[in-house]
Amino acid sequence: MKEWFRQFMASGELFIWGCGAGLSLSVFMIAGLMVLILVNGMGYFWPADLVELTLKDGKHVIGQLAGEDVSPKGIPRIRMKIGNRDLYGLDYRWINTDQIVERATPADLVMVERREWGNFYGRLKTLLKEDQVVTEDAETVWKALPPLLSDTEPTDGLNPYSVLLAEANGREKAVAVDQVLRVLRPNDLSTVEKVWVYVGNIWTVLTTEPREANTEGGIFPAIFGTVMMVMIMSFIVTPFGVIGALYLREYARQGIIVRTVRIAVNNLAGVPSIVFGVFGLGFFVYGVGGTIDALWFSEKLPTPTFGTGGILWASLTLALLTVPVVIVATEEGLAAVPREYREGSIGLGATKWETIWKVVLPTALPGILTGLILAMARAAGEVAPLMLTGVVKLAPAMPIDGTWPFIHLDRKFMHLGFHIYDVGFQSPNVEAAKPMVFVTTLVLIGVVVTLNLAGIVLRNRMRRKYAGSTV
Repeated sequence: MKEWFRQFMASGELFIWGCGAGLSLSVFMIAGLMVLILVNGMGYFWPADLVELTLKDGKHVIGQLAGEDVSPKGIPRIRMKIGNRDLYGLDYRWINTDQIVERATPADLVMVERREWGNFYGRLKTLLKEDQVVTEDAETVWKALPPLLSDTEPTDGLNPYSVLLAEANGREKAVAVDQVLRVLRPNDLSTVEKVWVYVGNIWTVLTTEPREANTEGGIFPAIFGTVMMVMIMSFIVTPFGVIGALYLREYARQGIIVRTVRIAVNNLAGVPSIVFGVFGLGFFVYGVGGTIDALWFSEKLPTPTFGTGGILWASLTLALLTVPVVIVATEEGLAAVPREYREGSIGLGATKWETIWKVVLPTALPGILTGLILAMARAAGEVAPLMLTGVVKLAPAMPIDGTWPFIHLDRKFMHLGFHIYDVGFQSPNVEAAKPMVFVTTLVLIGVVVTLNLAGIVLRNRMRRKYAGSTV
């Protein structure tokens, strides 16, 4: 038995099975996390039916079913999204099932999506024009509303129409039509119509601006800011990382100084990101930005132009954060280029620089792109440095618009990672914000995967083009 155990340990099979088990566990954990994010994120867009509950005390509750649970006393209960925040002061409510007398899904229940105070769940009552009754028939109001609704910004009360709504127990609420974004009857929609609304909800979130302290509306400014920051960072970090790696690998005399520099570069990759944020705030924002303001924007002082956080300083800070990754990956790529390539080029009369530029760099390009992919993945998910160097909860204007000079690198910006932190942990209405956290997380993962796939496709093309490379 001892001999068998000794042979088993010597064969290394235990470690192989251990590595396989660890890898499988990691894959299952990642897959479970992705399924959780996908279900909660994509489920946010589905136009669920409105349920009307009749309770034992005679009161009614209208809302969307949002989950089931068991109370601390062991009584089954359901969670309802009741909306009507301006009337109830909350978005969700737990109801014990033993208090429910009847459940129904009447076709006349409406979901009114408003610019403020979230959704209103109830029934249509009256259409008013300048406080004068136009019609009190619910069906007539339903048919008259679509032509009156507009997806544009509020018109400062110029629209004379308003609609009178009634909540579950008959309490009425007047809402100006220019504050209404959409009116739906989810219970009256067919499956095809629900799918169409579902696709429209996804498009709206991806292409519109946020509302209600970022808990509703869209996240387009955050998507745009994230992608633009990553692209600026990539354009900055790539030349500096490649130049640094070229010097260390091709020109520097190998010795204790170069080894020390490499150790420093590797250690720099492990420095906490918030430290880079503090450095970016002190050097880029206050140092460089303050100097620019003093030299070229003195007439605007004390209001800073570049001496405050902006997308340029955030991108430079993240470039500094990720440059060690690019240097290490580029060095690996340069080291993998066969020596025969260099010797053959020089033997044919090329200079060292011509050899590097036309032979070594193209062959090492897949390795360089690997470093850039890793840098983009890390930069897209960083939040702490951005909080000090330019990211904000809500940006009134994006870094690119139709105003000269069209690209405004001094402007603050929104970021998906910070949006998740802000909505999930700083929102005054955590329950209402939770679905948006999953949605934003799903979009952030999609952005990172898309950027990485673009880099991987380009890298694979380079590998096929320079098939002799071992990188």
